[in-house]
Amino acid sequence: MDHCVFIQANDKQMLGAIVAEYALRRNSKHNDRFDVRIMHYDDIPVFREHEGQKFLRGGGKRVWVRDDLQSFTPSRFLPPQLMGYQGRAVVIDPDVFALADVWELLSRDMQGKAILCRPKSGNKGRHGCLATSVMLLDCARLTHWKFEEQFHAMFEGKRDYLKWVCLKYEDRDTIGLFENEWNDFDHLDENTKMLHTTKRKHQPWKTGLPIDYRPADTFQLFPPKHWIRRARRSLFGDYGLLGHYGRHPDPKQEAFFFGLVRECLDKGIVTEEQLRREMELNHLRHDALELLERIEPLAA
Repeated sequence: MDHCVFIQANDKQMLGAIVAEYALRRNSKHNDRFDVRIMHYDDIPVFREHEGQKFLRGGGKRVWVRDDLQSFTPSRFLPPQLMGYQGRAVVIDPDVFALADVWELLSRDMQGKAILCRPKSGNKGRHGCLATSVMLLDCARLTHWKFEEQFHAMFEGKRDYLKWVCLKYEDRDTIGLFENEWNDFDHLDENTKMLHTTKRKHQPWKTGLPIDYRPADTFQLFPPKHWIRRARRSLFGDYGLLGHYGRHPDPKQEAFFFGLVRECLDKGIVTEEQLRREMELNHLRHDALELLERIEPLAA
């Protein structure tokens, strides 16, 4: 099929990816016109080849490890290759949940652009970083995306991870912008088309669990928080003293996610045994089953 949605995943975010796939199918009237494919970290051999090695990130070096919340991130540049550089692809993170019909995005006029996405928010956005967590790709225009070669280049000091994920190696004229609603950062209202629970510390299925992601840092003297983070990591390890995930500040987003999980459970897409296993692994908050019992059903 020449249209496909690709969802990035690893073990820690696999439940999110399953729910994300369900949301795509639930809210589309054109399911016969596109595929959905989950790209799991362990299915990408080049990731395993570099386990424990250092790569270039933000001008400094970071160790590549499988056991990180977002270890899948470079796979967002893999879909054109998987599609044989033909057709259209949408690629999303596993914490992106559709409320609209993704076919509207897959089939839209790209006006000759190779990529459609939105800007990052905050300081990164002000410095020209584009959000690659949701992208629409015209695969035939991205034949220069040689995934393995470009991934290797990070470990050779020839490609910087942050520049890569911000699309700073691309010709800006080949990139167009879609509406922010297609990648709505921690914002949910009647206009949201894809909710992205992007603030990791408040992902609604993680509340109360020990933090298991590595905060980004830079190699600047100011602000002091960056060198404090580096000191903490050197003394206590990647996850030491990071605390616990907090509750999402918007109850609507928590209710939306667990409403999707409730439907997945009712339809047999996930089982109670799977959910208990995810809780044992600290991938899912430990009160999830109690929360599912009292969650309000989603609107049809």
